Amino acid sequence: MLELPDGQRVLRFSSFETLNGPDLRVYLLGAPNVSDRSGLEAAGFVTLGPLKGNVGDQNYVIPPGTDLTRYRAVSVWCRRFGVNFTTAELATAALKAS
Repeated sequence: MLELPDGQRVLRFSSFETLNGPDLRVYLLGAPNVSDRSGLEAAGFVTLGPLKGNVGDQNYVIPPGTDLTRYRAVSVWCRRFGVNFTTAELATAALKAS
């Protein structure tokens, strides 16, 4: 995650690649990993929007006021079928962009 000079926070995917699928979303997860809808709801999540592409560098704006201490991972989630495509644990501290 990066904090920009204007205070906006973004989640950055670098050298990203995943399988393509229908209705893929990027979620911050309240657990290190979830595999189904019930786990997703139990862990808690924040939607960062639809996946911008299945290959390449991408930025996702983190909604203002989001308490990042509550979230432990990021997921590419297939909303249509309620399954997790991939998960990555979040770093414990945001980096400052210069």
